[in-house]
Amino acid sequence: MVEIKLDENEIRKMYQEEVEKHLNKLDNELVFWDTVTLCKKTNLSFNTIKDLFFYDPNFPKHKVGNKWLYPADKAKKFLLEWIEKQ
Repeated sequence: MVEIKLDENEIRKMYQEEVEKHLNKLDNELVFWDTVTLCKKTNLSFNTIKDLFFYDPNFPKHKVGNKWLYPADKAKKFLLEWIEKQ
């Protein structure tokens, strides 16, 4: 008889590391977010975003034609700093 023992904490840690790698890869593929992506990333409606930080002069945004674009790296950095101040 073969007995296998697994350390659940170690498996959970390995799983979380792999998920983080995958999410980082997905984030790095986008250079710009559009408004729909910004809403998905923040889990906020665009009206809430406008109320909370859209008009902050430090929030990175560019209007291209009729569309708002947000540099993904700069927007993420801004959002992480912004949430810490709340």
